Amino acid sequence: MSALSILYVILFYVAMITLVAGITNKLLQYKRVPAPLKIAVTPAPLTKKGVVYRFFTEVVLFNSLFRATKWTWIFSFMFHASLLLAFFRHLRYVISPDSFIWPLVNNMIVQSFGHYAGFAMVVGLLGLLARRFFVDRVRYISSISDYLMLLLILGIAITGLGIAYVAHTDIVQLKAFIMGLFLFDWQNLPSDPVLLAHLTMVLFLAMIFPISKLLHAPGLFMSPTRYQIDNPREKRHLSPWGAEIEAKDGRNA
Repeated sequence: MSALSILYVILFYVAMITLVAGITNKLLQYKRVPAPLKIAVTPAPLTKKGVVYRFFTEVVLFNSLFRATKWTWIFSFMFHASLLLAFFRHLRYVISPDSFIWPLVNNMIVQSFGHYAGFAMVVGLLGLLARRFFVDRVRYISSISDYLMLLLILGIAITGLGIAYVAHTDIVQLKAFIMGLFLFDWQNLPSDPVLLAHLTMVLFLAMIFPISKLLHAPGLFMSPTRYQIDNPREKRHLSPWGAEIEAKDGRNA
């Protein structure tokens, strides 16, 4: 193996361990945070089925964002939908044709639409970046990291399009390298500059993901404002730690 390939093998493992460990640690932190009050954002659902429906509309359709601002919703939905398509298209590089999900990944819809998803992703990111420059209230609360994060993801999308349409790489060798990471059968990585730039930015994004605002993705499911049922009059809300204290006081009374 070349020294470059060995370096990227190490970087891939470091990035993936950092990503998984970082997200797990953050989710455990979120879980430990007390939720002593009913703070569901109204209008909130009154039943558990309503909470599930609310999550579905938020995650799939960005319902609250649509009600708040249509332009932001357009660019945000464009970016996230194209990102999802690109993710499924990229799965062909990390799974074997013998896998049971191969037909779901290697079908005409995913591969055809996913092939052009990068263009929609760039448009969506440019719209979100312009929003931070030209909308006063958004520019006021934006930090340097907000701009850098958008530029990083934009760089990933542009270099990905460069690999597909400008500087083609050895896809067969690239898949062998990626599969080798999972099977611990390490292979050489193509040394094309655009590919290396793309992978470097992807790995950097993975490493900083657990400490960035991108944690809104898993954090949404841990937010009391979203998962709580709006029934404070019908049922007393008592967090688990509060219930333990109340039970202890009852025993000591």
